[in-house]
Amino acid sequence: MDPLAERQRERLVAQFSAANTFGEVAKEYIDKMVAEGRAVATTSKANWLLEQLSPISQRSIAELTPVDVLAALKRIEARGKHETARRCRSFASRVFRYAAATGRAENDPTAILRGALVAPKVTHHSAIIEPEAFGELLRSIDAYSGNAITRLAMQISPHVMTRPGELRQAEWSEVNAEKAVWTIPPERMKMRRPHAIPLSRQVLHYFAELHSLTGPTGFMFPAFHTSRRPMSENTINQAFRRMGYGTGEITAHGLRTTASTLLNESGKWSPDAIERSLAHADANVIRGTYNRGFYWEERVAMHQWWSDYLDQLRANHTLAKRA
Repeated sequence: MDPLAERQRERLVAQFSAANTFGEVAKEYIDKMVAEGRAVATTSKANWLLEQLSPISQRSIAELTPVDVLAALKRIEARGKHETARRCRSFASRVFRYAAATGRAENDPTAILRGALVAPKVTHHSAIIEPEAFGELLRSIDAYSGNAITRLAMQISPHVMTRPGELRQAEWSEVNAEKAVWTIPPERMKMRRPHAIPLSRQVLHYFAELHSLTGPTGFMFPAFHTSRRPMSENTINQAFRRMGYGTGEITAHGLRTTASTLLNESGKWSPDAIERSLAHADANVIRGTYNRGFYWEERVAMHQWWSDYLDQLRANHTLAKRA
């Protein structure tokens, strides 16, 4: 063996390893996600998970062992962040598999770590599902004395049944008031497909008030200090806390649970129409694709009925409960 050639080879291998750290490969993987049109919220979460894995970010991805990754995950777990540790393991696994597919790693060392972390407790989004109590919440929202845009976000959210991120990132260009429809583009949807929402008379009224504050272009719910960014993800939940509702009582996401529960309990609407309005993915892919355009007329009627029902709860919740 030529000693000079061997030293050159070792130097090249070292340079290659240094240029392919876990952090660099992870950033490349995230760039790929962006190019594929993944939702901003998804790529932002990926960047945040990469920050949590900083102890291994500067290590050569080809040299990382299961013990190295587990040590980084255990540091997160030690702070009581069991769900975060689980998500970091899943993200790291995707990065390792991408590295293997592009010739920079041999395998996925996280594969054998399943079961090595503390399983997080399953938690559900807090929600009010009693009609009388929900009527009280609606009246409290109407009386909210804080920022008017925050109040309108809370007033609109129960009607449209969107995820909090889909609402706060809404743009005026997505709304067609004449046709009474709000169409969310696929890159902002969890399932990466466009979602059309029928707008009731009540929602159109709220949108008209909101338009006078933030229209006609840009974000419908801008941040407090700049119109270039949408409202913070914590704004609505913080408003609920100021109104006296605890984290175990109601969350912005929990409003979807309320809508799902009460609409299903009404017995007036098909479960498929309700699921379509909640933008849930069909467990059967073929069935979901086939049914994608269905239920529109039923959903239009359902959204108007739901808004009328919310008005009843707000005005006279006892009567609405009997109805």
